[in-house]
Amino acid sequence: MPELPEVETTRRGIAPYVVGRRVTGVILRRPDLRWPIPPEIGALLPGQRIDAVERRAKYLLLHTAAGSVLLHLGMTGVLRVLPPDAPVGRHDHVDIALERTSTQAPRILRFTDPRRFGCLLWQPPDTIHELLAKLGPEPLTDAFDGDLLWHRSRGRTAAVKLFLMDNAVVVGVGNIYASEALFRAGIDPRKPAGSLSRARYARLAAEVKHLLAWAIERGGTTLRDFLAPDGAPGYFFRELMVYGRAGEPCHVCGTAIRQVVLGQRSTFWCPRCQR
Repeated sequence: MPELPEVETTRRGIAPYVVGRRVTGVILRRPDLRWPIPPEIGALLPGQRIDAVERRAKYLLLHTAAGSVLLHLGMTGVLRVLPPDAPVGRHDHVDIALERTSTQAPRILRFTDPRRFGCLLWQPPDTIHELLAKLGPEPLTDAFDGDLLWHRSRGRTAAVKLFLMDNAVVVGVGNIYASEALFRAGIDPRKPAGSLSRARYARLAAEVKHLLAWAIERGGTTLRDFLAPDGAPGYFFRELMVYGRAGEPCHVCGTAIRQVVLGQRSTFWCPRCQR
């Protein structure tokens, strides 16, 4: 599943081509993805100018005066900016047509999603969609730090990795980046969240920020299906220290990386470097 850096890479990739351009039409090749596509997408979006492209957690929002398109890439979704006559594939479910400008030819913003776990929804003006209403702070903002993690972890017995992946605590720290951040912070992912000190959470928050920022600059992590909007893969997968490396030697100490399932997700750690 595309994680926060991949979604941010997508936002940065499409923004120069869509912001400030008017939507001339919408083609919906099916009535639903993960959930039914609301009628406002086809009825209200055409004729509107896209004023901004925002990322909130792993969601993308295309803001217009009439409301906002709310889009999630799901497991295998990809957004690309293409010529209007681009061939249509089996899994190309949505096209948003964009006007010609003085400097750019007409384009379409195409959403492709083979497994259809993504979503395309509508947020009316001056409202917050229910999917966004209870989300925690963004990890790359000042609202997220070690003190926040420490305070929210008090009394929590769940494993610290599951706590870190809780979107009500902080958004966008998915399975890959949680494993990697905990390794860099030297924390055993199985430890109860409430048992960690304020100092250890300060280091963990710093590692989360550094890791996500670095991954965004590297283009995200390509594992299976994700591609950037220009079709190029991310390259952060080459920097992974523990994720997907069960049985291989730790890059730091040489100890075999271990794997366990926490919350139905594979978790990787070094038993020597992480305590």
